[in-house]
Amino acid sequence: MEKRHPNHPGEMGTDAQLAERERAPDELNARARAVGLLIDAGVPFVVGGAYAYATYTGIYRDTKDLDLFPRKADALRALQVLEKDGWRTERADEVWLYKAFKGDYFVDFIFSSGNGVAVVDDEWFEHAPRATIFGHECLVAPAEEMIWSKAFVNERERYDGADVNHLLLKAGRNMDWERMMRRFDRYWEVLLSHLMMFRFAYPSERDAIPEWVMAELMSRTLHTLREGCWEEKLCRGNLISRVNYHVDIHHWGFSDGRSWDENERQRGDESGARSGLENSVGGGR
Repeated sequence: MEKRHPNHPGEMGTDAQLAERERAPDELNARARAVGLLIDAGVPFVVGGAYAYATYTGIYRDTKDLDLFPRKADALRALQVLEKDGWRTERADEVWLYKAFKGDYFVDFIFSSGNGVAVVDDEWFEHAPRATIFGHECLVAPAEEMIWSKAFVNERERYDGADVNHLLLKAGRNMDWERMMRRFDRYWEVLLSHLMMFRFAYPSERDAIPEWVMAELMSRTLHTLREGCWEEKLCRGNLISRVNYHVDIHHWGFSDGRSWDENERQRGDESGARSGLENSVGGGR
């Protein structure tokens, strides 16, 4: 149960006790039990959220829940396992989120980013390091996939840009940047925006980002300048915020960019080919 005032920001720092100091023992025991039950049942997941973030950055913070990242089919299995243990479960959003509750305490099962882009797939597991979480050896979400997911969180009440910056600072020099570029692919401008903010925040650490990455993304930017405006009046802002671009789409005449993007992705999946937006210069549409 959240003990602090809801408007009070969660305390953070390098003291590991910050992750648990505000949490009741029963809540921590519930988290540990969930992890243990899922491991015993053979349900695959990687640990994300504050626990994974601390693994990479050494920054600890109070967190009101435990974020586990399974594939969607395994998220349903996870709910079934916890239901047998008396947890109340909820399929909160079929795009990205299921939940399980033990009284006032809960676990989030996240199988995609909220916009349906950063889907949990086999690579989340193939590249996941291991860490001890609640006494269990667990897979931890790869830093690359954490950034892929967090990069799209740009709401008024929550912006994960600082998390992205800290992950880049602490893990950027060891990241698989070819995979990162492939993950963002048609959303390369979102990646570039975060990398530019990183360069602003840490001018002495610019070499955490390979030069070839910045050169490629800047080349794509120059290409879009030559390309000019799109013919279709489209707002893709709702891929990074559900709320903030409602007026644009419902009152200002912009087409729904998220729906457009979902259709483009589906067309790509059905044809077995990548969308024109995903070419090396990002110029198709």
